[in-house]
This record gives sequence, structure tokens and C-alpha cells, in this order.
Amino acid sequence: MFSPARPHRSDVLLSVSGLSGGVALWLIGIHLQNGRLFDSPWVSLLPLVLMSALELLRRSCPRTALSAGTLALVADQFTVGSLATLLMFTDLVYAAVLYGPPAASRRIPVITLLGTVATTFGFIAWVPSADAVLIGIAVGMVSFGPALTGAAVRNHRDAAEAARLRADQTALLAEMDRAQAVTAERSRMARELHDMVANHLSAIAIHSTAALSIDEPATSREALGVIRRNSVDGLAEMRRLIGLLRESGADGPPGAAPTLASLDALVGQAGANSASSGLTVTLEDGREESVPLPAPVELAAYRIVQESLTNALKHAAPGPVTVRLGRSRAVLTVEVSSVFGDRPGPRAPGSGAGLVGMRERVALLGGVIDAGPEPGADGRKIWLVRAELPVEEGTWRG
Repeated sequence: MFSPARPHRSDVLLSVSGLSGGVALWLIGIHLQNGRLFDSPWVSLLPLVLMSALELLRRSCPRTALSAGTLALVADQFTVGSLATLLMFTDLVYAAVLYGPPAASRRIPVITLLGTVATTFGFIAWVPSADAVLIGIAVGMVSFGPALTGAAVRNHRDAAEAARLRADQTALLAEMDRAQAVTAERSRMARELHDMVANHLSAIAIHSTAALSIDEPATSREALGVIRRNSVDGLAEMRRLIGLLRESGADGPPGAAPTLASLDALVGQAGANSASSGLTVTLEDGREESVPLPAPVELAAYRIVQESLTNALKHAAPGPVTVRLGRSRAVLTVEVSSVFGDRPGPRAPGSGAGLVGMRERVALLGGVIDAGPEPGADGRKIWLVRAELPVEEGTWRG
């Protein structure tokens, strides 16, 4: 069942004020005109009461209130008239433009303007005197003036609402950008943390398993030495990452990131960690000139080699592990090969996050990467990781 909306408090106040003011003017005998068809003063109270009742509908049903208010104003012209009735009609015109539908807010000012012009020329043609012009001005003040005011207020209100919506949309887009930036930064930190620590923890896991499973003092002593060395190196890497994050948060200078010049030390450390597993790690740098590359490219290449050596330590069968670097025009090529197959002895578990991290690093630089088994030169299968990294910044994605 339809339930009409309750009148706004301001509308109730206007209605009560208009009715009270009109009754007060009627009581003291102030009227607008004389010699009308219904000359009894009490008759003017009827349009007054109707107009005050319509004020309750000025927001909820503005067009209906204006239509009925126009009839009430016409009826008031056949009585002695009331100033309160006239003023409440001007408010109905204003409210119809301000609260009515957009189409009505555009049409009402035009209609009242045309009505004002037509009334003015009609009275000039009927009574060619200055009174006709004054009547036209009065009609314009009662109808066109309030309509024009309502249109101006509505335009300002709509402009303010549009500005608020734009501000909300801008804030929403900024929040989305911030969330995406936080997610990207977290992913980058996760890759960096995994690549730095996984190598050391894998060596610790393998050698601790060997020390527990092989009851030989020499083997246990060697395993404990490797465990201690990787623990110290892993702790140093963690401290470097924490320092880098602190400096970045305080707008300080960035920490030193590993470069291709550090590959010799990385390969040497990997060889020491994997010697007990029967792996021999070598580096073949086929670049004609070891010129510095952009920092993101060098960091990505270093991490790819580091993660590939970690995977070889976990899964490769005894044999050679070869790291190859090459450069052709604007592409840096990184290859890491190891013997593919089962091997005896302890193995560290893998999560697959390393391959995902390598692919993400390469994708950010617009490069390509392949990882999988391939036939080797000596008839044995090898596991080959091959990445091609563009060195020109125009192809990078982030």
C-alpha cells in the first residue's frame, strides 16, 4: 500500500508560518485588492489555506503542488487577496524548479518567462499605460524570478554533487592504485626474500640431513661447517634486506643490490655447498665486454642464477652444473644447466615458488624464460634454465 512521504520539517515550518502570517494580515484587515467578485474578506482565507497545505508537498510532489498552487493563485484574484498566498506561491515555483525532475527544472523558467512577456504585452494592448508595464513586472517577480532563482541554486547544487562524485572517484582510484602498489611491493619483497634465503636454507637442510644419517665424525664436522657458513651468510643477507627496507622507508640511499660481478662468489659458494652431493659448478661468461648493465637487469640475472643453483643443489644428479652468460645486441642471455635425474643421498623439499619468481622477474623486464629437461651432449638428460633479458628500458613493464 502506498504511503506518502512525511513532509520535511522546513516545509512544515513554511506552511505554518505562511498560514499564521496570512491569518494575521486578515485579522488586521490588510488586503491586496478591492472590488472583486467575492468581496467578503473571509473568502480569501480559502486560497490561503489551500496554498499553505500545498507547502507541505513542495519537496515530495513539487509539480503537483505548483499546478494546484497556480489554481489557488488564480482563485485568489477573485477575492480581496492575501500577500501570504502570493509569497507562498513564489516559494512553490522555486521549489518546483529546485526539487522537480530535470525536465521540469528546464521548462518552468521558460514557461514563466513566456507567460510574463505575454501578460505584459497583453495588458499593454488592453490598457496602454504605465500600469500595464508594472503589472508585467509584478507577474515576472511572482513567477519568473523564483523560477530563475531555483534554476541557479539547482545548477550550483548539481555542480557541487558532480565535484563530490569526481572527488570520490579520484579517491577510489587512488586507493586502488595504492592497493596495487602495496601488492606489487609485497610480491617483490617475497621474491627477493625467497631468492636470498632459499639457497642458504637448502644447503643447511641437505647437510644437516647428511650429518644425521651418516655416522662419521669427519662427515659431520664438514656438514656442520657448511651449515654454520650458510647460517652466517643467510643472516647477513636478511640483515641487508632489512636495512634496505628501512632505508627505503626513511627515504635514505638504497642498499647495494647484487650484480653480475658477484657471480664468481655465488658460483664458488654453490660449489662448496654442493661438493658433497657430487656437483661441480662452473661459470662461463661469453660476453665480449663485461660492461655494467641496468640495475634491474643485473639483479634479475643474478637472482635467476642463484635460484637455478639452489634448485640444482636440491634436485640435480651428480655431475657438472654450468652457468653461461651471453649477450647478443640488446639481449642478455642466462643459462644454467645441470644433470637431470635421481640422485642418492639427502634432498631438500621444493615448493615451486622459485620458478614462479623467476618467471615474474623476467616478465617485468619483457623477456622470456624456459625451464625443463633437454637432451645433453653425452646422452644424459639435462635440466636447462634459459632466460633472455632485454637491456633496453623501453621494453620493461615495471
